[in-house]
This record gives sequence, C-alpha cells and structure tokens, in this order.
Amino acid sequence: MSKQDSLWRTSLRWLQRQLVHSVVVPQDPFTDLNLDPSKPMAYVMKTESQSDIAALADVTDKLGLPSPYEPMQVADVQLPRVVCLEGAKPLLGARKDDMPFLNSFTLLLNLHQADTSLDIQLVPVSLYWGRTPGKEDDSMRAAVFERESPTWLRKFLMILFLGRDNFVQFSNAVSLRWMADQHGTDKAIAHKLSRVARVHFSRQRKVMTGPVLPNRQALFADLLQSAHLTEAIQEEASSKKIPEAEARAQAEAYLEEIAADYSDGLIRISKRLLTLLWHKLYRGISIRGAEHVRQLHHDGHEIVYVPCHRSHMDYLLLSYLLYFEGMVPPHIAAGINLNFWPAGPLFRRGGAFFIRRSFNGNKLYTAVFKEYLDQLFAKGYSVEYFTEGGRSRTGRLLSPKTGMLAMTVNSVLRGIDRPVTLVPVYLGYDHVMEVATYLKELSGRKKQKESVWQVLGAVRKLGNFGRVYVNFGEPINLQNFLSTYAPGWRESVTQDLEQKPVWLTPAVNNLATSVMTHINDAAAATAVSLISLVLLSTKQHALERQQLEKQLDFYLDLLHQVPYTNFASVAEGDGRELLRQGIELNKFCLDNDGLGDIVSIDEKVAITMTYYRNNVLHLFAVPALLASCLLNLEHCNREQLSTVVAKFYALLQAELFMGQRTLSAYIEQMLQRFEHAGYISAELVVSQSGVNALGLLAETMSETLQRYAIIFNLLSARPDIERGDLESESHLLASRLGALHGITAPEFYDKKLYAILSIRLKELGYLCGSDNQSAIHQMRDYSNLLLRPEIRQTIEDSIQSRQES
Repeated sequence: MSKQDSLWRTSLRWLQRQLVHSVVVPQDPFTDLNLDPSKPMAYVMKTESQSDIAALADVTDKLGLPSPYEPMQVADVQLPRVVCLEGAKPLLGARKDDMPFLNSFTLLLNLHQADTSLDIQLVPVSLYWGRTPGKEDDSMRAAVFERESPTWLRKFLMILFLGRDNFVQFSNAVSLRWMADQHGTDKAIAHKLSRVARVHFSRQRKVMTGPVLPNRQALFADLLQSAHLTEAIQEEASSKKIPEAEARAQAEAYLEEIAADYSDGLIRISKRLLTLLWHKLYRGISIRGAEHVRQLHHDGHEIVYVPCHRSHMDYLLLSYLLYFEGMVPPHIAAGINLNFWPAGPLFRRGGAFFIRRSFNGNKLYTAVFKEYLDQLFAKGYSVEYFTEGGRSRTGRLLSPKTGMLAMTVNSVLRGIDRPVTLVPVYLGYDHVMEVATYLKELSGRKKQKESVWQVLGAVRKLGNFGRVYVNFGEPINLQNFLSTYAPGWRESVTQDLEQKPVWLTPAVNNLATSVMTHINDAAAATAVSLISLVLLSTKQHALERQQLEKQLDFYLDLLHQVPYTNFASVAEGDGRELLRQGIELNKFCLDNDGLGDIVSIDEKVAITMTYYRNNVLHLFAVPALLASCLLNLEHCNREQLSTVVAKFYALLQAELFMGQRTLSAYIEQMLQRFEHAGYISAELVVSQSGVNALGLLAETMSETLQRYAIIFNLLSARPDIERGDLESESHLLASRLGALHGITAPEFYDKKLYAILSIRLKELGYLCGSDNQSAIHQMRDYSNLLLRPEIRQTIEDSIQSRQES
C-alpha cells in the first residue's frame, strides 16, 4: 500500500465516520453465525465500493473481526480480504468486466485444491443505506437514490442523506473447503458460486427493505375491481336496495378506514424516538430466536407474527426490534379504538391497519377486510395480529379469538404460492405499566376509552421498567399444518370457497390452541416473575433473604438443567443477582429486624404481583405438582407420581396452554434435580431440608388444585349436573373459598376460566354422568389429598350446604 493510498483511505474513513452510523445485523456475528476465529476469513460483497469497505472496516474493528483492509495470508500468498461480484458502476459508460472478480473465486478454490488442510470462510456482507423499499410510482426518487448499483455520485448522496441509517448485515459463512470437496475447484464452480452469491444478495435485500410500497389509491382501485369485492358490492346494493355506486362508495370508505399507509420515512424517525424511549425505560432488551425468523424471510415465507398481548408497548417494541434485526416491520392489525388523533394517523403510517371489534354480520365490511388481507399476503408484506384479541388482565394467556386466524387460513385456501408461516412471539416484562389499571377493571371499573389524554397520563408515569424479553417461538407452517390435520385439503377446497369444508372450523380451533401453546413454550422467566412466584407462595408474602436466594437458585437450576423447551429463556445471574434486580425496581421491600434481612411484598401491591407470577406459572406447574404429591401422598412411587401428574396435566394443558411432548421423561428429569438438590432420596422420601423448599414450590399450584377440587367434589356430589350449572356453582364456591381463606388472585374468580375447564372436562369424558363416576371419584380423592385440611373441609361443607338448601 502506497503512502498516498493510505492517506486517501484515512481521509475517506475520517470523513465517512462523521456522516455514517452503522447498525450490525446480527448484533453478535460470532454467536449467531457460528464463525470460527481460528480459520481464515474473507468477505464477499456484491459491488466494489470504497465507501462500503470503509463502513465495513469500522464495524469489524468494533467486533474484533479481521479488517477488510488487512490482507489474508495463505501460505506464501497474500490475498485481498474482500471479494466482490462486480465492479463499481462509473458515472458514465459501462461497468468493467466481471472476469477479474470471478478469477478471485477461482484462485481461492485452487488454493484449497493445493492444500487439503485449508478452509477459508466466505462471509457474505451486505450494506443498506436507508432501507427505502421505494414505491410503485416513485420512478424519480428511484433514479436519484438507486440502491443496488449506484454510481459514486449517487453513493455520495446516499451517504449524505441516509448515512445515519446504514445497516451492515453479515450472513452465514460458506466453507470453501466443503465447496472444493463437494464440487471441485474449476471455473464452472467459481461461476456457480458467483451465481449463488447474487441470488443470496437479492434475497437479503428483499428481507431488509421489504416489497415495493403500492400507491394507496391505486391499491384501492385494484381491490374494488376484484371479483370478490365486485360481487359483494352487487349483493350489498341488492339487499339494501341502494344504487351500486353508493355501495361501491361504502366499500371505498371501509378501505379508507381499514388500510395502512406505510411510510419508511416515519419508520426511520420513529426508530430514533423509540431508541431514546427504550433507553429511558428499560435496562436492556433480550432477544431469542430472531435468526430463525430472518432465515424464514430469506427462504421466501409469508410471515404472520402472533405475539401475546401484555401491554400497548408490545407492537411498538416488536416492530422496533424487527427493524434492528434486519427485517421489515409488519403491518399490524390494530383495534379501531386506537384510531384516535394523533395516534391513529401515526399508527397507520407505521403500518397499522384497523379492524372493528365485531363485524356484526356486515357482509360488505367482511368482504373488504378479507380482500385487503389477501392483498397484503399476495404482495409479500408480513402481518402481525394478537390472537388473544386484547391485553391480558391477569398475566395468563387469554383464550384465543379465531377470527384473524380463520381469515389467514382462508387466504391460504384461496391459493398463495409462498409458504405461510405463523411465528409465535412471547413478550415478557419486569414491569407492565398498565397492571394497576387492569386490576381496577377486574374489580368492576369500566375500561377507559383510549385517548390522547390517556397517552399523556401514561407518559408521566415512565420510569425504570427493568428488562424486556422477546422470544420467538416455534414457527407453524400453515400448509404443513393443514396437510397434517386434514390430508387432501387441497382437493377438498373449491376454488371460490362457496362451501366451507367441514373440517375448517375444528382445524382453526386446533391451530389457535397450537399458537397459544407455542407462545407459552417460548416464555421468559424474568427476575420479577421468579421472585413473585416464591414470595406469593408464603403466607405473609415474606421470606428471609438467604432462604429466598436459595429458593431462587433451586428454581434456576430446574429451568437451566431441565429446560421447559428450547425456545424458553431465563434471566441471567444467580438468586442473589435476580433479587438485586428486583429490589432495584422497587418491586419488593427489604427490611432488617436485627437478625437479618427480610424480603417481602407490600400487601397493597400483592395482587399486582400475581400478574408477573402468572406469566411463568406454567413453567413450574409440573414440578409443583410433583412436589405436592411427594409431600402429601404416602408411600408414593414413580408410577403413581406419573399417573397423578398426567391426570392433572390433561386439565393444565387447557388452562395454561402447556405442550410438553414427553411428559414422563420431563417428570423423571425433575425428580433427578430434586434428588441432586438433596431434597428427596432415591426412594422419593422427602428430606428435612426438602420440606420447606418443596413446600414453597408446591404452593405455587395450590390455588389451581383448589379449583380442581371444587369441580370434582361437585361432580361427585351431583353426577348429572349440567355444564352451565357446573361453571356457575364452581365460581360461587370459589368466591366463598376466597373470602374465607384470603385468596386474592384475580384468576381464581375468573368465570371464563371455569368455562374453559368445563369444555376440557367434557372432552375428557368427565361430564358423562354416572357412567364415569369411578374416574371422577379418583380425581376428587387425588385433589382432596393435595389440599390443606381446612381448605378441603370448607369445600366439602359448602357443597353439602348447597345440597341441603
């Protein structure tokens, strides 16, 4: 390198640093892409560009990767660190021939032929300045800011105006050793490698920028001319005896109400504002599984995000994270209640499309909405909607609403070339700012209508909200799901879907349950949720600090050594660190009575903390049941434990959306961890130290077992009870039990929960009258044995009093 070249390069990098801010995707390439630092590494870029290489050099310096300016030494040969597919585009004239770049691939392959121990990693690198997808009628802007092959003048303008929004994406490395061994080292292989690289860069650009944005009015015109909407408009005019033009105008008004007006400029501005907001609110955001979703995008899947719904922060946070993970923020189905000024117009330009809570048999509105949703899928936009329909008020997942899922399945049945994949998303928070409002609503206060004043009121309460956890769950490919659930579904569906297949409704219901189960499979055990789980299991909601830390360590051991699923995550640190985080958030009280520290939950907020406990209750349902059986069943053995847990697990699946595929193995692994902790012997005898630890663990399921005891005692006493009566009687007895024994958890009194359980009881054959009394009596006996005597006595006395009255 000459001194002049070095001075020019240094000057260029200095100037560019003043204009450019680069975001790396993924944030930790070594971990996410399995790069091997011991092997030689070369970067593959689509177009030769000094400014791109300078931006890459700044990133590699920070990450500890080899600099693109540093030559690669292979034996006695010095090779350039960067290999490009094509030369820079000149301001005037044609681009230079690509042969020199193909020769670079050929040279690298020949070196592998000469040295069988050599294995160079080719790492594709893409740079995106601004990530603007462009619009269908935006030819002028496209000419000025053309992205893929800009001249030096265009690149200068891109850096000048979009340099603060530069994304540098690393992709999975390609082993040249593998290529040489599998395909050889001649020029034909070099050509093939070049072609594969071009396809890769093209797909990556589509993942990063998304489809071209349509002209909104042109989109409306196309939709109104579609066969389905034309028919719906004619039917509306005929049924209501109005002119067809009036019905068409109504359809257009519905489109104006529904449709998003996505703006990439607003996304860039929002990104800066949200970055400031997250830094103020949260002490970190943990992400798990984003690389798998990115791969689905790269493979051409139509992605539908189906997150749980805890807070209004959910859709802001998910869109923000997807943007920084190198994916396009989705179009989000938002309730029409959020379409208020000024939030509504901003949400709409951020990708929100609005949906009414109920279609109320409005056939024209239904047809318009379905056609719009089909259009989103057809054009390749990712979509997001909340299957719960609204925010959870108790911290548990709500029963799914199947409307949007049914419309998504219908879109598949109409025919979508690409695979459609649902991606469940679990969002976990150390603090949810709406929790206090949720409890007021559960106590009977009317839900406040969303407004600008409500937003301003929430802003005043912003503070330290701890950490956020975003886990992407196991994807569900809809075509594969339908093939498994209804083999031959393609042949049974008519093209115009005039006749709904008989299997469609049960298939959608099954799909909805699978979605919710996959969301819970990706749960995050946060510091606040784990501490709440322990303290709410004590009578006074207080525990000596050392004992609390030890119990937390026990729970962490269970979660780490016997993972609930591969998609779940656990807060980092030991019990002491988790407690420090919880106290820092002012969630718990720390007092010293002269003998040591006591950690407690203030009685004023104890009900509030059940929300965070309920987020992770399903993670401890099976170990808590095991602990309860070990403490209450005399001379139990492994076979009896498995039998009892399996019977209750059938109910827990419906209530907590649990999906353990190998329950018996999971039980055995949990027992091994109990034994490893010294809490039980090999013969399943509880040790003295295990009485307290397993007692606290067992208490996490005590309220659930009390509900089951109420139900099965009622069924035993009244074998012919109707399902509706069972639900109302169970709710009535639960209210009495809560009043007498101080049970305050909101879900204990949730009528909907008893409705869910009654449906599951019917499926399991418990609502069959006297024909199944032996199984009912057995469940009643198991439930009663696992309760405290005073609780059991209250249930039995209350049922007897109801029968006598």
